[in-house]
Amino acid sequence: MKHYRKGLWFQIKSRRGFVNITGDIQEALRESGIKEGLLLCNAMHITASVFINDDESGLHQDLEQWLEGLAPEKPHSRYRHNSGEDNGDAHLKRTIMGREVVVAVTGGKLDLGPWEQVFYGEFDGMRRKRVLIKIIGE
Repeated sequence: MKHYRKGLWFQIKSRRGFVNITGDIQEALRESGIKEGLLLCNAMHITASVFINDDESGLHQDLEQWLEGLAPEKPHSRYRHNSGEDNGDAHLKRTIMGREVVVAVTGGKLDLGPWEQVFYGEFDGMRRKRVLIKIIGE
């Protein structure tokens, strides 16, 4: 069995944002040479997420609004975590959106559904953060 590891780095200029990383993951898969197996992609920071959904701007706006309704950024004082920090909401948003995705690799391609894309979700941006891609298979 072969394995391949690659890191992606992001520095979102705003506090929150979504980045379609499907192309980056496809490139890592091509580099790996693996044709059949599994690809894990996970955020390496507790205030960021990797998830699969549709690449549609209205949906991204809906996700942002929904997450902000569940865990509003302000007032910062509402979160016990915010003793000397202001990102308690980002930890909760990451918990809701998840840490990672696992995608089947079939015939050297990501085995995604017709509208599925992979996204990096940032909930406490303006600093450099890493995403890990790990691929195992033959």
